[in-house]
Amino acid sequence: MTRALRYLVAMMLTAAPHLSAQTPAPCPRTGKAADADCAGVRRAALDYLEGFYEGDTAKLVRGIRPEVTKLGFWRPRDSTTYVGEAMPWAEILSYARGVKANNRQAPATAPKIVELLDVQDQTAAAKVTAFWGTDYLLLGKYAGRWMIVQVLWQSSPPPR
Repeated sequence: MTRALRYLVAMMLTAAPHLSAQTPAPCPRTGKAADADCAGVRRAALDYLEGFYEGDTAKLVRGIRPEVTKLGFWRPRDSTTYVGEAMPWAEILSYARGVKANNRQAPATAPKIVELLDVQDQTAAAKVTAFWGTDYLLLGKYAGRWMIVQVLWQSSPPPR
């Protein structure tokens, strides 16, 4: 991870708005199978957030495929231009290990919002809001377990 991204994450962690986990949004499908799918998608999204927040690599391994594609856009301090950056699987795990090793877990008040955008029987889309911004997750069901295969994120937009 670049030094600028580490700085940005540390800065946003201390300046994050005080949002907490919300009541789960309703499942976009109905029926017993749909409820199980929605619960699985929500769990994968929370594993993603909690894995980064807590530095818990076990949650990341449980919720994210190793061939994940994670791309994001962040704005350096005092800039109006976004910078794009990829985060490969090895860096995801390394970042989480660093959070844990340096005791830099997110506070309990950090935003942890999961919105299920679409849940089908094999694929799903979700949006998560975290202290660093917004992430859009694409998931697939592998051997009955929902896992994230793509992430597109951006840091919080500037205030209007």
